[in-house]
Amino acid sequence: MSTRNTVETALAAALYAQGDDSLDTAASLLAADRAADAELRRRGEELLRRAWERGWQPADVHRLVRRELAEPHERLFASLVTGESAHYGARLAPRWRAQLAALEGAEPVRADRFTHATTVLELYRLLVRLPRIEPVAPPPGAPLAAAVPSPHEPRTLGRVRALLAKAEATGFPEEAEALTAKAQELMARHRIDEAVLAHGAPAADAPSACRIGVDAPYETAKAVLLDAVASANRCRAVWNGAFGFSTVVGYESDLDAVELLYTSLLVQGTTAMTAAESAQRAGGRKRTKTFRQSFWTAYAARLGEHLSAVAEELVTRDLLPVLAGRDLAVADRAERMFPETTTTRVRGATDEAGWRDGTSAADRAHPRPPRRPLPGEGRDR
Repeated sequence: MSTRNTVETALAAALYAQGDDSLDTAASLLAADRAADAELRRRGEELLRRAWERGWQPADVHRLVRRELAEPHERLFASLVTGESAHYGARLAPRWRAQLAALEGAEPVRADRFTHATTVLELYRLLVRLPRIEPVAPPPGAPLAAAVPSPHEPRTLGRVRALLAKAEATGFPEEAEALTAKAQELMARHRIDEAVLAHGAPAADAPSACRIGVDAPYETAKAVLLDAVASANRCRAVWNGAFGFSTVVGYESDLDAVELLYTSLLVQGTTAMTAAESAQRAGGRKRTKTFRQSFWTAYAARLGEHLSAVAEELVTRDLLPVLAGRDLAVADRAERMFPETTTTRVRGATDEAGWRDGTSAADRAHPRPPRRPLPGEGRDR
């Protein structure tokens, strides 16, 4: 049997059949033919290309591999993606390059030939079964749209990243409150500045989209939190619970802001929940999943209120027409991407202590800013 036929037979047996018997047979065929390795890798790159054409991106697939398979599969996937992406040269979008960078340094696990072949086939089985999803960008290799970045973006987002890093690292709740509030205020001001600069000009940018992972456990509450962060930054978020991500639609700088703040609030929420559980255990009360579920539900709900207040605080009446045009463009893009959506019921909070601690953590993570004085207030007469 030729090498090509060996690979064909193995893939036909392993990828489209149910059960492990066919997988073992296919792995045995591949393990016995060392000449099949190059052809097998080429087939893997073909499967990746098909996944990109169906709307998937490296981070999306990596999230599924991590959730459904094991570390050797993750390492193999990283190696495969790195090799496949090298074919595109400079024709890769910035977000795609960032996802590749996150996979760098993962070397395949050394194993015997049968074990390695089994790992390859299990990964390929996942890849071949990926359905078509809504694309958030053209596949790699497609012509890249000319980007005209805002001259304020690097400096502003750099300051935001620094503020969020300090908020996550500090052990003082009051300092974390002030730093996180300042970060959201900067992001909101940056959004407004960009909208004013673009208003009435032949703007090159338009709403785009990205995917942000929403990982278990308590993913429903986390999706609610991401939706609140997106709404506060004039974006739309649509959650896909089956694949563990939300698609966020908005202007590019707003998407960056959403991802930054959501990640920071997750870190702060997890830190606060761990501390709350420790305090509960020290008091002799054993906490359960209901505590954590109630904590995250309250944390997301309360932060939604705070984030909405911060966003509206900075919008003056003369800016409403400017922002309204951007809101309509975002809504139109989201509705074209997702013409049919459904609502999801959030599980009720049943643990009073979890709800109380989650609410308190949200108040500490992102307090409501003081009300701005109305015109004429606070002036000397």
